[in-house]
Amino acid sequence: MNPKILIRKIKNSDNPWIKFIFNDFWGGNFIATKGIIHNIKDLDGFIAIFKNEKAGLITFRIADNEFEIVSLNSFVENIGIGSALLEATIKLAKENSKRRVWLVTTNDNIDALKFYQKRNFRLKKIYPDAIKASRELKPSIPLTGNYGIAIKDEIELELII
Repeated sequence: MNPKILIRKIKNSDNPWIKFIFNDFWGGNFIATKGIIHNIKDLDGFIAIFKNEKAGLITFRIADNEFEIVSLNSFVENIGIGSALLEATIKLAKENSKRRVWLVTTNDNIDALKFYQKRNFRLKKIYPDAIKASRELKPSIPLTGNYGIAIKDEIELELII
């Protein structure tokens, strides 16, 4: 991890910035996966600080014996911000005796699939055409995503601790 990256828990004073990030990058104040709404007010997470600026955000939901990663954004690429945020989340999961960290992404998110698999996450399940249910909850989900790929399926990845 880059020693110049500071990772800290989300504070109430971060809420306006987090709302901006969700609206700007995720198209609203919630994310829909597997037909479930994840509202920002219900999520915990970490913020990465680099050169005294907010440079990344990870949000997650804790349920039962699991941490579900809901969002991960890095605003300075290739210096370890995403990795540092993910490591902090996994560390917190271990400290809380959780057995699994998991997430859902879409079939077009090739960069995320590469990122998580390089960090020992495994493909758990593919949900064909699951985006239909998510689009019913959040019509702003685009039809086409990264690399011009039609967004249709959701892919679950997991790391067993």
